[in-house]
Amino acid sequence: MSGLLLGDKNAVIYGGGGAIGGAIARVFAREGARVFIAGRTQAKLDAVARDIAAMGGTVETAQVDVFDQQAVEKHADAVAETAGGIDIALNAVSVMHDQGTSLADLSLEEFMRPIDGFLRTLFITSKAVARHMGRERPGVILTLSEPGSKLAVGGILGHSVSAAGKEAFSRVLAAELAPGNIRVICIRPHAVVDAPAAGSYTKDLFKQTAAAAGQSVQEMLEGGGMVQGTLLKRLPTLSEIAETAAFLASDRAGAMTGAIANLSAGALVD
Repeated sequence: MSGLLLGDKNAVIYGGGGAIGGAIARVFAREGARVFIAGRTQAKLDAVARDIAAMGGTVETAQVDVFDQQAVEKHADAVAETAGGIDIALNAVSVMHDQGTSLADLSLEEFMRPIDGFLRTLFITSKAVARHMGRERPGVILTLSEPGSKLAVGGILGHSVSAAGKEAFSRVLAAELAPGNIRVICIRPHAVVDAPAAGSYTKDLFKQTAAAAGQSVQEMLEGGGMVQGTLLKRLPTLSEIAETAAFLASDRAGAMTGAIANLSAGALVD
């Protein structure tokens, strides 16, 4: 196992049945990690688990409400007891929200939904895993944000503020946990071109924006305005995100923390 990026690592993925969470779980398992995937929908978790088992990987599933702090802590405690600790944790939980509505027509509830939803689950999962990480075994917490954290585009007020919040959370958490030998890295992909076909909620999320441009969601992701706004003139793939996540979670990226890995295909230039 020593030749693998994540050999002998224990990884917990919240939202592990989703498009991004599932893609990362598969690559983590391929790279030698013992993977624990948690989420709301058992059928989606089972589909990912079958793929991992078919390639000889080690995986366990758990149906967990990631907004239930006690349930998440109980699950993390059980994983740590079973595996002897948690080395890697990723929050890939999705929260359905509005994109495309401007301030005049946006309700307070719609504005707050992604902010409260994403940050609430990020706090709950990070708090649950951090106490089982670090010290003699390096720990890594991975978070996900979006280019909306920095883009000035109309119609994404709630989304943009939630993305910026996730990045701020990651930076401060990195400072807090560094003395305990835990790294925190935020991964910032753009919209993922093959995510809707993999069952992502973005298939519904982008309907309003795509319709306004007279396109289907897939047409928008393959050649629409978001694509034209990138330097590479394309959007990232699930495989690219998953492979990057595996490297960042590995000891090869051991000097990296408090950072944002920019996978926006050049929509944002640091």
